[in-house]
Amino acid sequence: MPSQPVSRRAMLGRLMVGAAAVTTPSLAGRVWAAAPAGARFGDDTLTIEFDAAMRSRLSWRGKPITPMAAGDTLLVAGRPAERFLLLDRAEEPVSGPHGAGRRHRLRATSGGALEQALSVTFLDAYPGLAIYETRYRNTGTAPLAVSGWRAATHDLLAHPDGAWSFSGASHPDRRDWVQPVKPGFDQRNFMGMNGSDYGGGTPVSVVWRRDVGLAVGHLETVPRLVSLPVASQPGGTRIGMTGDETMLLAPGATLTLPTTFVMAHAGDHFRPLDAYRRLMAERGIAAPAIPESSYAPIWCAWGYERSFTAEQVYGTLPKAKELGFEWAVIDDGWQTAEGDWKIDRTRFPRGDADMKAFASRIKADGMRPRLWLAPLAVDPGTELLRERADMLVLGRDGAAQNVSWWDAYTLCPAYQPTVDYFRGIVRKIIGEWGYDGIKLDGQHLNGVAPCYNPAHNHARPEESFEKLQDFWKALYDEAIAANPEAIMELCPCGDSFAFHNLIGTNNTPASDPTSSWQVRSKGKTFKALMGPSAPYTGDHVELSDGRDDWASTYGIGAIPSTKFTWPKDTAKPSEPLPPGGFVLTPEKEAVWRKWIDLYRANMLSKGRYLGGLYDIGFDKPEGHAIEKDGVLHYAFYAEAWDGPVALRGLGAGSYMLTDGFTGAPLGRASGAEASIKAKFQRFLLVRAEKVA
Repeated sequence: MPSQPVSRRAMLGRLMVGAAAVTTPSLAGRVWAAAPAGARFGDDTLTIEFDAAMRSRLSWRGKPITPMAAGDTLLVAGRPAERFLLLDRAEEPVSGPHGAGRRHRLRATSGGALEQALSVTFLDAYPGLAIYETRYRNTGTAPLAVSGWRAATHDLLAHPDGAWSFSGASHPDRRDWVQPVKPGFDQRNFMGMNGSDYGGGTPVSVVWRRDVGLAVGHLETVPRLVSLPVASQPGGTRIGMTGDETMLLAPGATLTLPTTFVMAHAGDHFRPLDAYRRLMAERGIAAPAIPESSYAPIWCAWGYERSFTAEQVYGTLPKAKELGFEWAVIDDGWQTAEGDWKIDRTRFPRGDADMKAFASRIKADGMRPRLWLAPLAVDPGTELLRERADMLVLGRDGAAQNVSWWDAYTLCPAYQPTVDYFRGIVRKIIGEWGYDGIKLDGQHLNGVAPCYNPAHNHARPEESFEKLQDFWKALYDEAIAANPEAIMELCPCGDSFAFHNLIGTNNTPASDPTSSWQVRSKGKTFKALMGPSAPYTGDHVELSDGRDDWASTYGIGAIPSTKFTWPKDTAKPSEPLPPGGFVLTPEKEAVWRKWIDLYRANMLSKGRYLGGLYDIGFDKPEGHAIEKDGVLHYAFYAEAWDGPVALRGLGAGSYMLTDGFTGAPLGRASGAEASIKAKFQRFLLVRAEKVA
């Protein structure tokens, strides 16, 4: 027989929590008169609609971009408590660290046994962005077996041209941060450990179509063990935030979720990440001031690998200085072992005296010395492990956390003896040996597992994960106390950089990019997360496509870096050298010199990266733009291109165009949507200077 319509009064009495029906006739009688049919609010950019069952839908400038669905719910006994009923709503003006705005409060019930309280705040200074604060309260008489939750989960409707994504989680395969969403695409994006030494990241996911995008993230001032999944769906791309925390929620008890944001935006991931950076700065999490020396070009001795000798470094310094490099980074190999950090006496026989002399010699040759260090790693068999095993991160089963690259173990950053030990090492390197900076290196630096070591007396095992940022800030403060201009480069190899760790670094590299695409996409990401003049290094150019793609470093506004050897390659490589090795041949030298001269002449790394002008996923050719001293510098990339190239962002009047690499004239252009006809391979640089 055909189904009969169910009244809202009757529906309230049948709502489900987990698998059990809860009948609440008296509650239904009280609520029915006040229950609204739904709620709708927003700003000129983003509108959020909730129906009576607390299902929600998002609209972009008046046009729906997601279907109506239950995007916010608690999982009870493994099943979603989705059948909520909206009880009441309220609205009020707000002001605070993010400025003025309006808060919308919604209260709903699931069968009278579970209350959902959701507040959604729109801020005047952040159009298109809404902040969610969610609480669940057990209003029943029995404990609820909570098995997880989801928040701000929506399906961005499909577009014929597909979608792109940014994911802030780290993975052992060192995958791209920016990827197209293809059929079957599914990333959980857990913000904890996704490998023994790969974890942490930026707690934001973004999906976008050619016309509109959605971003979801959390605004907590410490990292949280949540997931920000992105998954292809038959009708679009799903994005949201989830937690798998299990607990018994006692009657009367409340579960508060991490503060979440949702943003609808135009373009790629740059705008939402830039908004996230500004919001977090207003909450007290921001990168420190950047010294001038952070933008200086870098030569690294890693071309000689761990077997380097002082004589090899001394022999290369004059050539590096001649080419315009200012930093000399002494990489892995100066120490006896990770953990002890004792000087290798076979290389530096006089110990401390030789390390001081090494730094002094680099300075005497007109360069700045920076020394490699891998904190929080300790090798088996070391003195530190024998005497201070209490520093280890231990799992629930008592096992140590492995660092795979060095076959080492992880030390706990939330244990004060660990912090004090590494502060002492930093103090020695900067204050006693005289190095001007430290390269903090290793994939294990981005995140650590929850620590169950009983010696640490953690209030919660998650403290080790949440307080990693405080560890980096402590080391940074120690270095700056010894030398206010010290550089603390944080290089979590292959990870998606943990945003909260930015408080402890003033130089960020591409961290072992696997391609030129990663150099550029990571660069755009850092210019959002750290600011439009972020001191981002493209990492050794030898890691780029063809081992010589300086154009990707230059055009993104990155600091140049290289690991060339001179006058010959190392005689003891750990693995076969690539064709041509790393030696600086006369042919290479001409190219290296050209790019370093160009970098030093324009210093685009200190310019204002205009990340909103081009969509790194959809625009062809791929485009980037930087404003520096009133001049617009464009960079375009493609394997081969023959067609129009858009010059966005030009102001009123006429602009003289020149090829930024060759200096050849390219004519004139005017207007915010100007374009030129261009034919190029690999890259094209365009300099646009306003004609007086």
